[in-house]
Amino acid sequence: MEAIPLVHASLGERELAAVSEVFASGWPAGQGPVGKRLEAQLASLYRVSDAVAVANCGAALHLALLALGVTPGDEVIVADYTFPAPAQAVRYLDAVPVFADVLPGTGTIDPQSVEDLVTERTVGVIAVDTVGLPADYTALQAIADRHGLFLVEDAACAVGATYQGAPAGALAQVGCLSFHGRKGATSGEGGALLAADAKIGADARRRSSFGIGSIFDMGTVVGLPIPTFTEVGFNFKLSDIAAAILTVQLDRIGELLERRNAVAAAYGELLAGQELLTLPQVPPDRTHAWQSYMVTLDPGVDRAAVAARLRARGIGCGHGTWATHLQPVFAARQHCPVSADLFARNLAVPMHAELTAAQVERVAEELISAVHAHAGGAVHALGGATAVGAR
Repeated sequence: MEAIPLVHASLGERELAAVSEVFASGWPAGQGPVGKRLEAQLASLYRVSDAVAVANCGAALHLALLALGVTPGDEVIVADYTFPAPAQAVRYLDAVPVFADVLPGTGTIDPQSVEDLVTERTVGVIAVDTVGLPADYTALQAIADRHGLFLVEDAACAVGATYQGAPAGALAQVGCLSFHGRKGATSGEGGALLAADAKIGADARRRSSFGIGSIFDMGTVVGLPIPTFTEVGFNFKLSDIAAAILTVQLDRIGELLERRNAVAAAYGELLAGQELLTLPQVPPDRTHAWQSYMVTLDPGVDRAAVAARLRARGIGCGHGTWATHLQPVFAARQHCPVSADLFARNLAVPMHAELTAAQVERVAEELISAVHAHAGGAVHALGGATAVGAR
């Protein structure tokens, strides 16, 4: 029985060739010539003032909050239904994450929840493009402007997505990207900070290299420049090896996203009309990057049993993402009922650019069968499934 993994990176000969060039250059470390080329590529692609390549999206979030002046005790409103990185970034600065609930249809941050949480201690908002779907930035920016707050876009999952025609990652004053192995463009690990204000980019670049900036640049100066450490910085640089992979991946993003779109469309056809499953919703003013394909199970379905059956059949699956306020590390006294409900009922099935039509069809058939087998005794017609449009 063929295994169908939940995620799979689309890496090949072009990426290997780019890495070979870095090996030959003699500079594999960060902030070298290839890293600079990647940053220029990102700035052009997203039409932002500056782009800073960093080790991961968590580092980008940390640097963003530092550049925006967050201090201990400040409150930052964060989307609750997500990987907990935004809330952790807030805690890195001894600030207070305040969890905003999400919309039931999209899982993206609920602007009304944000509005209701603003206090005199609130300094900003981190919105999240949930598993690849952008939030409603028109509404969020209006709230931020009304209360004098910063707005950060966590676009970790959304490379290639759009909102009202603009690219996810450039929908707020600062955007943070991830290039983790399951993303639409990947170098295994990696991230970037995108800044509308060049001063924020410069601040992030300096802090990402111990507070002194590029060692590579210093090595090109005639003489012996000796940097002075005037602030605490971090080692958040992205290696030129990873940067080389990303220059190719970003060049391929249209092709890779087209394949993911085809997989999502096929799932939509194969799973349509299944009353025990709710499929992802994409509002007409935005497009999805499809980092993940998550279905929402009927409350009567035993999700753990469904997952166990799928995995026994060689099909990867996962719980989706997290209701952050429920994680013990935050000891939150808030309750976000929509996020908690999605956390309990969402199920992620295989989604990546290497899936074939036959694999997508098999996943859909096995999912339908598993859901009905663990639906608390309810009897429903299974229906047929024929994959259309997947690669």
